Amino acid sequence: MAYSAAVITVSDKGSKGERIDTSGPALQELLKAYGYDVVYSAIVPDEAEDIQRELMDCADKKISLILTTGGTGFSPRDITPEATMRVIERLTPGIPELMRAESMKITPNGCLSRSVAGIRGLSLIINLPGSEKAAKENLLAVMKPIEHGLKMLYSGGSADCAEERK
Repeated sequence: MAYSAAVITVSDKGSKGERIDTSGPALQELLKAYGYDVVYSAIVPDEAEDIQRELMDCADKKISLILTTGGTGFSPRDITPEATMRVIERLTPGIPELMRAESMKITPNGCLSRSVAGIRGLSLIINLPGSEKAAKENLLAVMKPIEHGLKMLYSGGSADCAEERK
C-alpha cells in the first residue's frame, strides 16, 4: 500500500522568502524514494496557530504521514513540539527516542532535539529538525518502524506483528 505524506516546513525566514527551504524538498524526495505519495507541502512561520492549522488540515484530509521540519530546538521561537502536542491524540514517544539515539551517534547535540511524534485520527505526525542533514538522518532512522506503524494504524485491529518477526 502506498501511503500519502505531507511535509510542513516551520520557518519564519522561509515563510517570508528570506531563506530557501532545503529540508522540506529533501524530505519530499526521500519519501518518494520510499514509495510515499507526497500530496502536500507548505512553509509556515513559527506561530502555534499556523502550525496547528496545517497539522489539523492534513489530518482531516487523512494524510497518512505528516512531517514537520524546523522549530524543534532551543530558540524562543522554536515551538513546533508544543503546537504538535496540542493537536495529537496519542503520543508515540519511541519514534523521537530512536531519532535522538541515532542522532547522538553522529553528534552529542542530538540530545538537544525536542521533537515529538503522535497520532491524530489516522495520521502519524512526526517533528524533524530544521537542517536538511539532520532532518534526513532522523527520518532515515525511523523509516522502517514508520512503515510498520502505519500498517498497524490502518489495519483496523492487528498488523500481525508476531508473524512479521519470523
